[in-house]
Amino acid sequence: MKKTSIIIIVLIVFCGVAAYSGDGDATKYQNLKVLPKHISSKQLQQIMVDEFNTGLGVGCGFCHAEVKGSHRLDYASDGKPEKAMARMMLRMTLKINRQDFGVRHPQLAGDGMIVTCVTCHKGSPRME
Repeated sequence: MKKTSIIIIVLIVFCGVAAYSGDGDATKYQNLKVLPKHISSKQLQQIMVDEFNTGLGVGCGFCHAEVKGSHRLDYASDGKPEKAMARMMLRMTLKINRQDFGVRHPQLAGDGMIVTCVTCHKGSPRME
């Protein structure tokens, strides 16, 4: 495994852990608008790795804004337009799977998804 791949995987795991703002009993993330409100850290990491890292070839900082005056990411912030675009694309993907491919209950990071980010993006943040 290349050093770059290992660094990306570590960053993605860190993204999932850093986004956690739980009270110990249940996982709670802030500002979820497309992802399920009570998503597990495992599911969240799977979506971030499979959909965004693999599908678009990007890390956490592509969509998540930095906390002002630091290099830490503010996962709840809507400060970057890429985050709004990611939400829009996730909704579109769910709709395509449901309406065009008959997936009754499409779930991000679910095995039943026919169309995913990688279907069109093929590892690039912008389709060409």
